[in-house]
Amino acid sequence: MNAGTGAANHTGLRVALLALVLAFPFLGSRGIWEPDEGRYTNVAINMVESGDWLTPRRNQDVAHWTKPPLTYWAVAASIRSFGLRPWAARLPMALSYLLCVWLTWRLARRLAPGGELTAAVAFATMLLPVCAAQVVTTDFVLAACETVAVWAFVESRGDRGRPGAWIVLMWAGFALAFLAKGPPELLPLLVVLVCDGLLPGPRRALRLTGIVVFAVIALPWYVAVMLGNPGLFEYFLGDEVMHRVATNKFDRHGQWYGWATIYGPTLALGTLPWTGALWRGAKGLPAALRRWRDPAARHQQAAPLLLTVWVLLPLLVFCLSRSRLPLYLLPLFVPLALLVAVQRLKEGRALPRWPWLALWVALLLALRLGAGYWPTHSDASAWARAIQVRVPTPVHEVIFVDDMVRYGLRLHLDAWIEKVSLEPVPAGRQARFNPTYDGDLGTGLAGTDGEPGAIWVCKQALWPQVQAQVLQHGYRAEALGPPYRGRVIFRTRKPRPE
Repeated sequence: MNAGTGAANHTGLRVALLALVLAFPFLGSRGIWEPDEGRYTNVAINMVESGDWLTPRRNQDVAHWTKPPLTYWAVAASIRSFGLRPWAARLPMALSYLLCVWLTWRLARRLAPGGELTAAVAFATMLLPVCAAQVVTTDFVLAACETVAVWAFVESRGDRGRPGAWIVLMWAGFALAFLAKGPPELLPLLVVLVCDGLLPGPRRALRLTGIVVFAVIALPWYVAVMLGNPGLFEYFLGDEVMHRVATNKFDRHGQWYGWATIYGPTLALGTLPWTGALWRGAKGLPAALRRWRDPAARHQQAAPLLLTVWVLLPLLVFCLSRSRLPLYLLPLFVPLALLVAVQRLKEGRALPRWPWLALWVALLLALRLGAGYWPTHSDASAWARAIQVRVPTPVHEVIFVDDMVRYGLRLHLDAWIEKVSLEPVPAGRQARFNPTYDGDLGTGLAGTDGEPGAIWVCKQALWPQVQAQVLQHGYRAEALGPPYRGRVIFRTRKPRPE
């Protein structure tokens, strides 16, 4: 082994260590945060405890159909292996982050030779991926699946011996992405098809074998749940696809300017500390687009063309969609990191000095540690402590009355979580899939029957009405200690006979 190879291996070891340091520390330093972490963790725990890994459930009686099951399965497998711990719920996201770091390095071998370490370090240290690796959502699992698919496509064009095997892997990656977040998350497939048409060489993406593999992996769960729940197909296609894309039903920055207020800061801040390299590269984009009209230019610059399409095509769709959240862009940070490597190679720049990187990593870790001490109403562990102080006996159910549900209590108290309405909801007003409420106050009281392990929560402003309604149903509501964050924590009892 020559000196150059030894130095490269030493640098690679540093990069691997850097990624590990950013992936695992402080995974459990804070409780489960609402709403996203609470929802996903709650469904995963219900899968483990019920043994039903087919139907996502928010409690014993109500299914939860907003997302396909792959992330629930990953979180459930981790919790089953390591127990009801916040770090166990977040572990699949940290592992997805590490997989994306490795895939970025592998992709750079084809698309930015000589920039492998730069690309891997860029992705590993960008602000958004580092933060997202600590949050239980579908987005990092999705990003890993999509990146596997695009990596396999890139390898299929460079490996003349086994292109078919790589295409099969590509379709398997897209199948897993489909199981992570559904049809809208196949945008990279559109990228692949566009690039397969623009770049020279045989068209390989639409192979029958790969499409069959996609169907075998992706479709059985959908078929099973739709056969068991008539009308679910219409719900998936309507609410979870069309309404999210074409309407502002979910109140996710659907205004005409919402794309700028969400995605502008996400790209500018989320790519720190590499934003400057991306900005310098973006200045040359108009000229590059003009050059790529020529097939010969596309052949010579296949790598930057693919990376540009990989970023711009999904970004355009995200901007046109009426549902916009920062983490929707997370899968684009792999090609952004690769574009950083391309730009720095063009400029003849190596990696930043390690002391500067170490300082940035220390800042990221400090922010992560600080999040564990940040007082917020979203922290379900704080809610769990507030309940445990008031209820020294085991709690097996927490019911929220006309209030935001803290589903993270499922992990911190190992209790079922429900939401009920103060007044009965007319039958025609209650959605069949993912209803707003699990029932009303009356049905909740009848179901718990004053059990001491069933704890209730309502807004302080609603407390007089809740007391009156509970009394009308033949029970008595007893506040447990002072209000917590503007909420009354109480239990119900049957009145003692006089």
